[in-house]
Amino acid sequence: MSEPVVESMAEVRSHLADVIDRARRDETPTIITRRGKQEAVVLDIGEYQRLRQLADQAEDAWLGVLADEAEAEGREGSVSLDEMAAMVRAHHA
Repeated sequence: MSEPVVESMAEVRSHLADVIDRARRDETPTIITRRGKQEAVVLDIGEYQRLRQLADQAEDAWLGVLADEAEAEGREGSVSLDEMAAMVRAHHA
């Protein structure tokens, strides 16, 4: 992946198709700013899906560690892995 290009919202509006093509074809993300503040990123859908998969794997690994720790401490007051995953997802929603 190439270093991201930083453009204002107005710049992106004027050539959105080019921004999308650059993300897809050149694997170059575009960071979109509004009033000088970074607001969003346009990146290739394949890269987005890869990053989501990595995040899901990291979350699953973290939940596994927590479940192992809870089991090692005893079952009283512990929750199942499914219950823990639901709590984490509710927290992120």
